[in-house]
Amino acid sequence: MTEEFKEIVNHDASQVIEISQNPQRTSISKIFTSFMAGAVIVGSLMFTSDKLNLFSGGTSGLLSSNASNVTSAANGSVQTASLNNSGTNSITQIAKQASPAVVKIETKAKTTNRQSSSLQTSGIGSGFIFDASGYILTNEHVINGADEIDVYVQGYDQPFKATLLGSSYSLDLAVLKIVNDKPFPALPIGNSDNAQVGDWVVAIGNPYDFDYSVTAGVLSAKERTISIDDKQGVKNYQHLIQTDTAINPGNSGGPLLNLNGEVIGINTAINANAQGMGFAVPTTTINSVLDKLKNNQTIA
Repeated sequence: MTEEFKEIVNHDASQVIEISQNPQRTSISKIFTSFMAGAVIVGSLMFTSDKLNLFSGGTSGLLSSNASNVTSAANGSVQTASLNNSGTNSITQIAKQASPAVVKIETKAKTTNRQSSSLQTSGIGSGFIFDASGYILTNEHVINGADEIDVYVQGYDQPFKATLLGSSYSLDLAVLKIVNDKPFPALPIGNSDNAQVGDWVVAIGNPYDFDYSVTAGVLSAKERTISIDDKQGVKNYQHLIQTDTAINPGNSGGPLLNLNGEVIGINTAINANAQGMGFAVPTTTINSVLDKLKNNQTIA
């Protein structure tokens, strides 16, 4: 039987995702219809959602001025929190305190006709500030091919023009930089190795241009391997986190948080033929290359 593959990603790139549940123990993999949870433009929704500022608020509590200085989980000293409907580790509290550091990324590409050229919006995705001086993490596929990158930060009327510092196609990671005269809210980067299957997790992003949407679920599995075909070749992802948290086009680049309010992954891909099958790049992968991305160094 021939399957029809249909995906929705930024820049209209069709991609096929191949998932091997345990590449070391089985030689049979299943091909799924899927798509990157990346940047898309959805009709008239664009014209209203970026003005709502639904999650504007304070930046105290879980937010940090420099993630490297405050991430206790990276040192293995914090145990995974259990679900609490109220109080410090509640999803409500995490959403309130983490959302100000989550950004909306709008990319623009040059279009040229016989008489002139102009910049047109090419995609919308998510990201998060991990350092108060304006460093942002997102997926490489969110900003791929962009001639201009606008970053929307809650509490500011106008977007910031972002500079792409470094990116990795193979790891699907990118670091941007925005500049301001005062510190930005920032999220601490935790240690995904400390996360366990069954832990509650929270995703924040801009699915279908519904800005700063919050969803929650559980960590379904770790060490997933998938392959995705795109216009540049094949991306072979390894060590991914699988989650049943609702992730949709536009969530790409946004944080996957534990109940300590720490980032343990970047939401990256979903399976379009399944319900509740999303994937995130873990922070163990991110931390291993973060300095190189900030300094635009080659990643092997």
